[in-house]
Amino acid sequence: MSFSFFKPSRPKTPQEVAKAINDSLMALDTQTVVEVRALEKALEEVEKNFGTMKCMVSGDGETEPNMDQVSQLALEICKEGVLDLLIHKLPILGWEARKDLVHCWSILLKQKVDSTYCCAEYIENHLELLDFLVVCYDNKEIALNCGNMLRDCIRFPTLAKYVLESASFVLFFKFVELPNFDVASDAFSTFKDLLTKHGTVVSEFLTAHYDELLSEFLLETPNSHIMKRYILEVRYLKVMMTLLKDSSKNIQISAFHIFKIFVANPNKPREVKVILAKNHEKLTELLENLSAGKGDEDEQFEEEKELIIAEIERVAQLSNF
Repeated sequence: MSFSFFKPSRPKTPQEVAKAINDSLMALDTQTVVEVRALEKALEEVEKNFGTMKCMVSGDGETEPNMDQVSQLALEICKEGVLDLLIHKLPILGWEARKDLVHCWSILLKQKVDSTYCCAEYIENHLELLDFLVVCYDNKEIALNCGNMLRDCIRFPTLAKYVLESASFVLFFKFVELPNFDVASDAFSTFKDLLTKHGTVVSEFLTAHYDELLSEFLLETPNSHIMKRYILEVRYLKVMMTLLKDSSKNIQISAFHIFKIFVANPNKPREVKVILAKNHEKLTELLENLSAGKGDEDEQFEEEKELIIAEIERVAQLSNF
C-alpha cells in the first residue's frame, strides 16, 4: 500500500527560497495596523522562509549544507534586491526571524561567486544600507542584531572605510554612552573594530581626520570634506527621510541630525533641491510632529527645526521643477 501523503516535499531551490523571502517581506507593506491577524500571518511566513534559508546555508543537523546552493542563494538575494529588504524590514520582524537573519547574514556575506563576495559587492553599491544599520543602534529592540550585521560588513576594508568616512560615524560617540549597557557595549565593540580591523584604512583615516575626531566636529562643520561628499548624494538623503518616519523616536531624532545637514548646505545640488521641493509638505508635517522632549535641549531642537522647515519651504518656493 502506498502512503504517498507521507512523501517529503521537494526541497526548494536557491531561486525559490530567494523569491519566497522577497515575496513575504514585500507582503509586509500591504498590511495595516487594523489588520493585526493579517500582519501576524505575514510575519509568520517571513519566519518560515528565514528558517528555510537557515537550513540551506547551515544544514539541518543531519546533512551538511550544499555550498554550491549557498553561493547560488547569495547571488539570487543580490540579484533581486532582497538584501535591501532584509535590512529595511528588520525593525518589524519578530525575535526568531531576526535571530535567523543574523545567522544567515554572516554566512552569506562570506560566499564567493566567481571569486567575488557578491553580497559585500552589492552593499558597496548601496552604501546607504550601512547608514541604516548604524542608525538602528538607537532602537534597542534591534540594536544588537544590527550590531552583529554591521560588524560582519566591516570585515571588508571598503565597507569599513565607508563607515569611517560617513556622517553616521560620529553617532558612535553617542551610542557608546547609551544608558542600555548591552547596546552601549555592542556599539563600543563595533567602534573598536572600525578603528582596529584594517590597519591601512584606519591609519589613512586617522591621519586625515585626527582634528575632527578629537573635537567631535564632524556634524558641526558642514563644510568639512567628509560631509561635503556625503551631502551631495541624493540616495543618502532618501535614507534619512525614510528614517524620519521610523517608529522609534530615537531613530527619528538621530536621522534629523543628519538630515538637517543636507538642508542647511548652502550649495545643495539640483537633485537634492528637487527631492526637498517635491516632498516639502510631507517633510514639514513630519518635522512639525517631531520633538526631542528634553527641556532646554528641546528648545534648541525646536529652533533648529524651524530653521530647517523654513529652508525647505524656501527651496520649494524657488523651485521650477
